[in-house]
Amino acid sequence: MPEWKRIVSKEELSALLTRSAEQPVLLFKHSTRCPISAEAYREAEAYLSQTPNEQVTYGLIYVVEEREISNEAADKLRVKHESPQAILVKNGQAVWNTSHSRITADALEEVLSN
Repeated sequence: MPEWKRIVSKEELSALLTRSAEQPVLLFKHSTRCPISAEAYREAEAYLSQTPNEQVTYGLIYVVEEREISNEAADKLRVKHESPQAILVKNGQAVWNTSHSRITADALEEVLSN
């Protein structure tokens, strides 16, 4: 079963974005201080516990603890920072993103099943 790979350095982020040329990457930007983010994280975890797409790499950025990495992801992917936020990356580019209460197990299932 796929698991979150926590991203704690710019090098790890860069490697993950490079990897997106081989397989899609779902980045989840999570605030450990926000109840809305906690609910979105529960939804993302629910998705992973069901029948997740095993051809996707799952990256996790804690935005409070790793603010610099979170900002770097926003800059590189040209996606305005929000938290919580889910970003699907293919070939180093964001191809889909959503945030807040729109992050649900069903939404992730829909976008990642393609």
